[in-house]
Amino acid sequence: MTRRSSFRLAMTRTWGVKLLLLLATVAHGSALGAEPNAAFEQGRVIDSVPAVLPPSERPAVINRLVEDRLDRLLPKLMREAGIDMWLVINREYAEDPVYFTLVPHPTYAARRTTMLVFHDRGEDEGVDRLTVNRYPFSSMYESAWQGGDLDEQWQGLAELIAERDPRRIGINVSDTWPVADGLTASLHGRLREALPPELGERLVSAEDLVVRWMESRSEAELQVYPHIVSIARAVIHEAFSEKVITPGATTADEVAWYIAERFAGLDLPIWFMPYVNIQRAGFECGRDDPFCGVSGDEVILPGDVLHTDVGVCYLLLCTDTQEMGYVLRPDEDDVPDELKQVLAEGNRWQDILTDNFETGRTGNEVLAETLAGCDRESIVCSTYTHPIGFNGHGAGATIGMWDNQGPTPVRGDWPLHPMTAHSIEGNVRRALDSWDGNHLVVKLEQDAVFDGERVWYLAGRQTQWRVVR
Repeated sequence: MTRRSSFRLAMTRTWGVKLLLLLATVAHGSALGAEPNAAFEQGRVIDSVPAVLPPSERPAVINRLVEDRLDRLLPKLMREAGIDMWLVINREYAEDPVYFTLVPHPTYAARRTTMLVFHDRGEDEGVDRLTVNRYPFSSMYESAWQGGDLDEQWQGLAELIAERDPRRIGINVSDTWPVADGLTASLHGRLREALPPELGERLVSAEDLVVRWMESRSEAELQVYPHIVSIARAVIHEAFSEKVITPGATTADEVAWYIAERFAGLDLPIWFMPYVNIQRAGFECGRDDPFCGVSGDEVILPGDVLHTDVGVCYLLLCTDTQEMGYVLRPDEDDVPDELKQVLAEGNRWQDILTDNFETGRTGNEVLAETLAGCDRESIVCSTYTHPIGFNGHGAGATIGMWDNQGPTPVRGDWPLHPMTAHSIEGNVRRALDSWDGNHLVVKLEQDAVFDGERVWYLAGRQTQWRVVR
């Protein structure tokens, strides 16, 4: 091992210990809250990749986060949804979308048929977490049945439900929310067969509970989420620099692959292939084209405007980030003023949008107010903001779609709740004199949290152009 490798390993382990201690403190009722560090609020430039835990040290952190959510969030959310018992039943190769957010890690599959039972016994006794499984889980769950016979397993589940006698039994079936539709048709049928009619009549959709579970962020998660988003932003900083780009030689796809391989080297999964595109003078962007630009094997040239879209997941939490870069011409030592003005308009669009966040206001209502605010300030904007967390495109209030700047059914009708994370995504465009009237589209996306009173960016936002010299 080289001296540099030894140093990096030591630093990684040091950070791992600090992170574990921090999470342990938060999980045991520390006064630490989700209030953001002021340094994250505006144009924070992250120019080096923060420490990343080795895979062997990640499960301990994840399990603290999961157990903290089960202890602190789940009882409140079950009562809010009016669910006395929640069943999560799935099989290997057909896991429920919520399954991996509920179980101890490392877990790679639902072994055979896995049944999780959450029973709310009231505020005094809390929520019992039970398994009816061939294989037991860790101390995070109490095993209510173990065995090997599938028929006996279903009988055991039915007996458990009858003994507990819940009034409303939530199951993951939904016509409108894919994330809440994880109970397969065959398992649904088998469940109804196993239950007596009087209990079968108590089965209800758990979609409200599932959406709230997936969209809600805990205080413990918000202690680590800024670090995760910082990793994504730092890799973009590397990619949009002379370290990676040689003007006249490097292609858009080569930069995209650099980003993908950089995350692979950190053992961090990307949830979509990074995208890099180019805008330049003489290339006109359509009015309704948010993907404006050329990509693929197009060579990056001096004077080009660059854009990237990057998403990575770490410690169960995902990021979604879009930033802009500029390639200096040989006679330039700074980004042209016209480009700076458009980026400033993009930041103003972000402010208009986030100023309209209000608890109980729907995504469609926020969209309408945002578009009206852009019109008043003569900003040509497009908004397509979405929740983020366990999934890159998370469950919760959708605020516009890239191909629909009007009301969005169901997702757009969902109200905003406190302690939810959102990718503040959209674009602004302006005709540039230096481009003979052709339009520049500045496409921005930064991850942020709505705490019920205001929106704060998890790891800052882009207020200055990334510069390739």
